Amino acid sequence: MKIFVVFALYFVAAGASPLGSTSDTPEPVRTQNTPAVSIHDTTTSIPILRQELGINNGSFINNFETGHGIVVNESGSQKQIGDGSGTVSSGAFSFTNPEGAVITVNWVADENGFQATGDHLPTPHPMPEHVVKMLADMEAAALHAISTIP
Repeated sequence: MKIFVVFALYFVAAGASPLGSTSDTPEPVRTQNTPAVSIHDTTTSIPILRQELGINNGSFINNFETGHGIVVNESGSQKQIGDGSGTVSSGAFSFTNPEGAVITVNWVADENGFQATGDHLPTPHPMPEHVVKMLADMEAAALHAISTIP
């Protein structure tokens, strides 16, 4: 019985002791000294030199040019596609890259998706002659097979 009382007192004493800090003050915030960085506001307004926006009976045109060389031209109209209709648009935009070269992208967006072209865009290598000939032979053989079906 004495052992039971001793263990009970031991557990009561252990449970009553604080596990951490008893202070109600929060832990200090740790800061890291970093060198000050000077930030200068370098944003300046870029003027719009030219802007044309027109919407007329299912078609639109949007052209503008900025003071730092961005030029955008686009136009579009509604087109009957099957039982529905969709918008077909085309245009071009150009800007000067950091190296000073003018980059121009011409594009079309229609039922075939968005297609962009430009001298700076990668293009696939041309197919070798033997592949072109093989594809032509396969197409001719398929047409011949279809035409000889009774």
